[in-house]
Amino acid sequence: MSMINNALSGAIAAQTALNTTSQNIANVATPGYTRQGVLLASLQAVGGGTNAAGNGVKVSSLIRFADGYKSLQMWKAASELGRYDAGQPYLDQLESVMSDDTANINNSLDGFFASLNAASVQPDSAALRAQVLTSADTLVRRIASQQQLFTTQHNALNDQRAAAINQINGYTADIALLNQQIAAAQAGGLNTSGLADARDQRIDALASLVGLQVVAQRDGTVNVSLNNGQPLVVGSDAAVMGQNAGQLELRFANTTFVVGSQGLGGQLGGVIDYEAQVLKPMQKTVEELAAGIATLFNGQLAAAGGAPLFVLNGTQLELSSTITAATLAFAAPGEGAGGGGNLKELIKLKDSAIPVTQFGGTSTVLGDIYTQLVGTLGVRSQQNQAAQTTAQTVRDQSQANWASTSGVNGDEEAISLMQYQQMYQANMKVIAAAGKLFDSTLAAF
Repeated sequence: MSMINNALSGAIAAQTALNTTSQNIANVATPGYTRQGVLLASLQAVGGGTNAAGNGVKVSSLIRFADGYKSLQMWKAASELGRYDAGQPYLDQLESVMSDDTANINNSLDGFFASLNAASVQPDSAALRAQVLTSADTLVRRIASQQQLFTTQHNALNDQRAAAINQINGYTADIALLNQQIAAAQAGGLNTSGLADARDQRIDALASLVGLQVVAQRDGTVNVSLNNGQPLVVGSDAAVMGQNAGQLELRFANTTFVVGSQGLGGQLGGVIDYEAQVLKPMQKTVEELAAGIATLFNGQLAAAGGAPLFVLNGTQLELSSTITAATLAFAAPGEGAGGGGNLKELIKLKDSAIPVTQFGGTSTVLGDIYTQLVGTLGVRSQQNQAAQTTAQTVRDQSQANWASTSGVNGDEEAISLMQYQQMYQANMKVIAAAGKLFDSTLAAF
């Protein structure tokens, strides 16, 4: 009977292997699916002496071909890619607008000084004076348009940050629930491969939003934390991320942590980095440019006893509502109404310098500030694009590396299918042969 038992155990093992192979083949195109295999072990003889060959074979367990290191590398690559992807659309938008002739502040500034130069030919010309006011109004509107773009981006970034936080909370809750299900299934001796795949997919999606550390536990669960070690998921408990007056917070186990933005990673980190390192400095520079224009021109007009041409409404540059073409103080003190001594001083202001915070607080010539600003933006965009391309390459390579271990290869599964089919058929032949031997033995009596 041991011959039949051995063959029966082999047939059962082959059937389990065929079921596992069929599962792999069925999921060859399933995203995030981790292939499985069987671990076979021979059953040793119990009694029978040295002539007992053994008691067949058993499936010790199903193997999930997962490599923790490769998964971690893939998740880290997702965080880096998410970080650079988040800021690039905003950089592209700023580059497009700020470099366009219809929105370029420098063009309006040049047009304003061109109108002053034209008026210097005949300072008392009403038409030329009116043109100065028109070009000044164009300059004001260009700066206002630029500032409105900054405000629009700030609002979009706030919305994107809020959406990312909601997604993060959704994924951490899912991971905590899957941890609970995996621990219960593993304790009950059930296969947890499908649950682990679902959890890994959520970790991968979470990693694209924020940088992670993932540590596997002996009970099958994983603990997930931010790069700085602050917990997101511990066992079946998940933290909740939120904002308080613009500051990120993490609430976990009745404790609230302040989350620093340094090295946060992922799309959330990319949004915060872009706002802090690009948008706010550029917005500050345009505000300083607007304030510098108002201070320089109003100061020079006041020196000749004239009314201000510009006013600052908060950080917004506006044309004075009281100024008229006739009241522009083009004449220097003591000159007649048609004099242009002060107008010449106004024209010279183009070479005046104002301090700019983004450029280290150094004084920068008025006509060069916007040019340097656009140049700085272009360099930042190119650097981000280069990093984005590198991050995409690393991500693609890490996914391919993961697939080499965990992905389903159709050719390999086809070979396994034939191998286990032959194993099953061979064992069934052994059972048939054993049956004939048994019948022969009975016929001898």
